Amino acid sequence: MNFEVSVIIPVFNAESYVAKAIDSALQQSEVREVIVINDGSTDQSVEIIEDLQKSDSRIKLFHHKNKINKGRSETRNLGISKATSEYIAFLDADDFYLGNRFKNDHFLFKEDQITEGVYNAIGAHFYKEVSSQERQRLNLTSVTEVIEAKQLFNILLSGRLGYFSIDGLTVKKTVFNKTGVFNNTLKVAEDTDLIWKMALKCKLVSGVIDEPVAMRGVHDGNVFNNEDLYEEYNLKLFESILFWSAKNNIDIKKIERIIEKIWILKSRQTHSVLKKMNYWFYLTTNMTSTLFTYLTVKYFPLIRYRKTLFSFMYKQDK
Repeated sequence: MNFEVSVIIPVFNAESYVAKAIDSALQQSEVREVIVINDGSTDQSVEIIEDLQKSDSRIKLFHHKNKINKGRSETRNLGISKATSEYIAFLDADDFYLGNRFKNDHFLFKEDQITEGVYNAIGAHFYKEVSSQERQRLNLTSVTEVIEAKQLFNILLSGRLGYFSIDGLTVKKTVFNKTGVFNNTLKVAEDTDLIWKMALKCKLVSGVIDEPVAMRGVHDGNVFNNEDLYEEYNLKLFESILFWSAKNNIDIKKIERIIEKIWILKSRQTHSVLKKMNYWFYLTTNMTSTLFTYLTVKYFPLIRYRKTLFSFMYKQDK
């Protein structure tokens, strides 16, 4: 089995970290090429990358048209389109791989030809002072036990056994024919969106989950520090998964789990029943494949909130 990996690194103003990221990828014997996509950097990132290219031809640098900034999704998608290896892995420009990042992945892909992706744990490298609680929270990002591929989506959706990061994921390039690429309408959580789609459509297996194969750089510029932005896009993430699932013949029970999550989020908003009905119409018109199923009736607001709206009908005689 010829196991060669294209590592995709999106770069936006990462002059302090990008050399370490690229070097960590080049240290892996399985890496055929490091696809670096400049996302409109205005610092010295490009100059650093170009200097590194002089000593290793595996580094390939690309830009968006007119060298503009287009965000993480578009940048990673350009990287996918440029990759030439059968296997693809991702690495953020402020993160880095540890030694033997792909050794176990190679073994698992070789052991089972049907396997389409392997996910692993990642750790954290702190470039700033953090609380002991924050250090403990970020110390290891991983699932807490081996998960059957068929159960992976349900467990990731529930969050009860943790989750994994895209830095620890290796997939066959053919996976994107099933899932599509990163959703460029999501400013954040686009990696979660794609991972969940992979879990729904592909066979992903657990790799090294008890120790890190890569390290996330923790510093003041991390986007995951922006809790308000993640809160804003939480609902959009579930909508993206729902509409995609409805178009891709995903099992209706799994679709229902997504809808249930959406309505839990909506229940926290103090909207009128009319607004909730408008939202129900919005969901329904974007998932026409389920229009004539029990889901349409079950989640209709007048049905879902009937005991609250018509409480007098449900009062029990004392």
